[in-house]
Amino acid sequence: MHPTLNIAVKAARRAASIITRASTQLDLLTVNTKSPNDFVTEVDRLAEKAIIEVLSDAFPGHGILAEESGESGPESEFNWIIDPLDGTTNFIHGFPQYAVSIAQTKNGVLEHAVVYDPNTNELFTASRGSGAFLNDRRMRVSRRTRLGDSLIGTGFPYRQFEHVDAYLAMLKELAQKTAGIRRPGAAALDLAYVACGRLDGFWEIGLAPWDMAAGTLLIQEAGGLVSDLSGENGYMSSGNMVAGTPKIFAQLLPIIQSYRPSTLQT
Repeated sequence: MHPTLNIAVKAARRAASIITRASTQLDLLTVNTKSPNDFVTEVDRLAEKAIIEVLSDAFPGHGILAEESGESGPESEFNWIIDPLDGTTNFIHGFPQYAVSIAQTKNGVLEHAVVYDPNTNELFTASRGSGAFLNDRRMRVSRRTRLGDSLIGTGFPYRQFEHVDAYLAMLKELAQKTAGIRRPGAAALDLAYVACGRLDGFWEIGLAPWDMAAGTLLIQEAGGLVSDLSGENGYMSSGNMVAGTPKIFAQLLPIIQSYRPSTLQT
């Protein structure tokens, strides 16, 4: 494992220990609302603080973009993109589908990725050009080639609802043309599941960079494809993405595009 990735794994595990301890005392949690249906707990903040401490100690010259604290650190060619607890709403309810997500970029290009699920102790990692791994075993996207045989992940709009009708139209057609749709509620894990073959494709509208960064590299290093709604690379800025195995991606994208409203950034 690359030394930089080792540090990221250390940071993820430290955050996960905080999350796991808190998961046994959910009734004591203080929950605040950032915006409608968008929650944050002291666990998010403590986990993020732990991650930033580990990364800053090892790489004091690197920049940081984190969900709760925003941008910090010096301007650098190296930047860390952090979601300390992806799936906070699940966590608050004791629904065991949430994860720590950490990615590093160099000059805007994804270099290293960690998604860690503290509930299952599953560690998803990738480094550019070195493949993707689940608990040290090489992982690849699934071999399914027909959309009709595929299990597709998604995330329902929950903060911004102006495009909900277009989303529901996409959902309606894909529900009829796939083996099933799943919405577990943690995008980082959804993308990791595409990378390891549990899901064959994924799409969502309105994601943040920390939702996507680590999972994107996992998929790419596992042999899959990721794009925005135009089939280009603008997903980190638009927040809209489609991902999947090469053959499923090619069948999924046109359906998503056919319902994309003109007012929606690609």
